[in-house]
Amino acid sequence: MATALETNVLEAQAREAGTKNDARRVRREGKIPAVVYGAGKDSLSVSVDPRVVTRILNSETGHNTIFDLTMDGEKTKAMIVDWQYEPIKGKLLHIDLKRIAMDKMMRVWVPIQLVGTATGVKNQGGILEHVLREVEIECLPGDIPGHLDVDISGLELHGAIHVSDLPHSGSIKFLGDEDATVAHVTAVKEEAPAPEAVAAAAVEPEVAKKGKTDAEAAPAADAKAAKK
Repeated sequence: MATALETNVLEAQAREAGTKNDARRVRREGKIPAVVYGAGKDSLSVSVDPRVVTRILNSETGHNTIFDLTMDGEKTKAMIVDWQYEPIKGKLLHIDLKRIAMDKMMRVWVPIQLVGTATGVKNQGGILEHVLREVEIECLPGDIPGHLDVDISGLELHGAIHVSDLPHSGSIKFLGDEDATVAHVTAVKEEAPAPEAVAAAAVEPEVAKKGKTDAEAAPAADAKAAKK
């Protein structure tokens, strides 16, 4: 189980706070604006290298990665807690950084990865539904897992995996409902008939009835005409 403690180093430079012009200047220089807060210290406005931030976000541990944040010769542990992308080009616009005390418990959301192919899908024709994709845990920063793996190969049709089935250890506390469903295998649902087919089925009996009535009425009409 990989942890979120990494050896990345992110360098930060102080910047002016609260001005759009300063944010534009930072981006023109190839950096992005950021805010650092936490650990009982004042918030700081800084600029950082977006390439390093992108590498951290795309790493195995993602935004739960803990790294060294350096500024003016000082070093502190930090993690990315929020980030914004430019909607069209997808460039990073801004990030929020939180100072981390390695001896303090913290709460984070960790992704759940399903491993293997469920027998209910492979041998019984069912459909796998991944219901819960991340779970909230509490632990020390150094114990944060990059993700939680759960083996679903033995999962049969109509079977389910719950939070209580995830790998537990003494260093991690799961928050929330441990009976919550992580994944289950359901039967293949029959496709509902199209609305046009339903409408046609409702009309056809009337058409058939009308046609039968007309056919029955024809001999009676001929007999009446013959009497005249």
